[in-house]
Amino acid sequence: MSKEKNPRRVADNEAMAVSRMLKTSPQKLNLVAAMIRNKPVGKALADLTFSKKRVSDDVKKTLQSAVANAENNHGLDVDELIVAEAWVGKNLVLKRGQPRARGRFGKILKPFSQVTIKVRQVSGENA
Repeated sequence: MSKEKNPRRVADNEAMAVSRMLKTSPQKLNLVAAMIRNKPVGKALADLTFSKKRVSDDVKKTLQSAVANAENNHGLDVDELIVAEAWVGKNLVLKRGQPRARGRFGKILKPFSQVTIKVRQVSGENA
């Protein structure tokens, strides 16, 4: 009498991880996400490790989480994983302000964003 299991949102040879509430704008985060798209996981981790961007540490944690999900939850081979997709989305925006001259109010927007990374196992001849 239990409910049926939910179908997987990704294919059988894929795994994904999501990081929400990253304190950076989506535009800046997308520069880092574009740096790792369609690369093998080892090369992507090396690029993120030596990147000078502040948000690259958070993206690296997300990529490591996706690799751990692939290995532990789905039984995929870590050596054959590539970063299939990495996309960025908007999250909440804190609205702050600064008083300006002549009674005006300067709007300051402090955006948050989220990143989703999907890794896929490919066979040796396709990599």
